[in-house]
Amino acid sequence: MKILIIGSSWIGDLVLAQSLFKVLYAQYQQPRIDVLAPAWSRPVLDAMPEVHQSMDMPVGHGELQLKQRKHIANKLQVSAYDWAIILPNSFKSALIPWLAKIPIRTGWRGEFRYGLLNDIRTLDQADFAMMVQRYVGLAYPSGTKPDQFTCPNPRLKPSDNSIAEAMAHFCLNTQRPILALCPGAQFGRTKKWPARHFQAVAGQHLKNGGQVWLFGAHDDRGLCEDIVRPFDQQHIEVLAGGTSLQQAIALLSQADQVVSNDSGLMHIAAALGRPIVAVYGATSEFYTPPLSKSGVIVHQDIDCRPCQKRTCPYGHYHCLEQLQPEKVISALDCS
Repeated sequence: MKILIIGSSWIGDLVLAQSLFKVLYAQYQQPRIDVLAPAWSRPVLDAMPEVHQSMDMPVGHGELQLKQRKHIANKLQVSAYDWAIILPNSFKSALIPWLAKIPIRTGWRGEFRYGLLNDIRTLDQADFAMMVQRYVGLAYPSGTKPDQFTCPNPRLKPSDNSIAEAMAHFCLNTQRPILALCPGAQFGRTKKWPARHFQAVAGQHLKNGGQVWLFGAHDDRGLCEDIVRPFDQQHIEVLAGGTSLQQAIALLSQADQVVSNDSGLMHIAAALGRPIVAVYGATSEFYTPPLSKSGVIVHQDIDCRPCQKRTCPYGHYHCLEQLQPEKVISALDCS
């Protein structure tokens, strides 16, 4: 069985998709699972033992570029895939499997996908309340509900070489307990716990004799530098913007504990099996929780959350501002 997966353009969603890969791998006795996804995703997919091959999607998110999609489809057609599973709900994401003439093309009903998909599913959001359920459900016949299957947790496995190389490159060690902080979130401010709260958590860990590593994208570097500014820089490392994704995965695998906003790095840390405290603001902890036995979710109980908005409709951001660092520190103590 040869299966082509059209992957998501978001890190967290791609990590959650591994639950689907695990189910397919178990159901079809080690099928060939290839994933077509953006080039940046290769380090995530390379850490998934179920993935046979990751292939770069050169067409950007939201771009049609029909000629280039046809070119990709022609190359894929040579592999004679038996089945394509399309994870995004867009029209464009379903074009390549159709152009490649893959016999079975499965996905949820989305924007104008009739004909492009020939195994089209209608989503009942009440039944499929979690994103991971929506992905895993595509492995089963239409009509199968989540109470009829289980969703294995994602589990990334970076190579020993990648870990050793990353540790050496940044001159890091594990002599003191490592607290990883992930204070960024591409979604927007409604996912970002205030810097001063992360600062309080970092200060407590340093006081207890630990070390702190801060992760994130290049755009998060200024935020991370604000967090570490009061400290003397000893036993604290700002890695945001300085690591590749492969290096970030390798280094996060060495953390003793992680505190993260609801972000792609949160899902990576959970999939690495790290004890994690996940901070939720405007987004729902029920839809995309960290899938880990070692995960603890903290949030502030106020009536207006989760609103799922990128900016606070009321302008006060109380769901994050009022979530005090003591609550996270207590969760770390219990993990």
